[in-house]
Amino acid sequence: MALETPVCEFGLPAVDFSLPGTDGKIWTLDQCRGENGLLVMFICNHCPYVQAIMDRLVRDTNALKELGVNSVAIMSNDVNDYPEDAFDNMKRVAEQQQFSFPYLYDETQQVAQAYGAVCTPDFFGYNGDLQLQYRGRLDASKKQAAASDVRRDLFEAMKQVAETGHGPENQIPSMGCSIKWRAA
Repeated sequence: MALETPVCEFGLPAVDFSLPGTDGKIWTLDQCRGENGLLVMFICNHCPYVQAIMDRLVRDTNALKELGVNSVAIMSNDVNDYPEDAFDNMKRVAEQQQFSFPYLYDETQQVAQAYGAVCTPDFFGYNGDLQLQYRGRLDASKKQAAASDVRRDLFEAMKQVAETGHGPENQIPSMGCSIKWRAA
């Protein structure tokens, strides 16, 4: 079932975390942040919405890094029900896609809950003070990639955040597969 992200709560502070990465390191919020901002992305390996944008995600995070905005991806799905999202497969995807950002495993799902993540992909764009400024889509892609000349919503928004500290007033929600929560 496809879900949409809620409206951006401007100014909401980023939530700290300490999670293992596919590179063998433990990463915290402070280690991930960039001088001009941080993009926190909840993604996974199996979701067709994430798969459809993977090349654009890599392209845009690389471009944002040049603007002083770092990125981090977090995988929070229940790997017992979705083994394609297991840690070893996360390592494979990060290597194949040449991620220039940490890809972290939220085994307890507490980080996804603290952020209020609802789907994959779910983007949280923070300014240099780690205040939320963007909660929207990457672009018009859904389960298939949009046309190559489509507006780069996330990149343009985070470029604005890097330059001004503020995100755009109008944001189009991201759409994707629900986070796969563990049974209570």
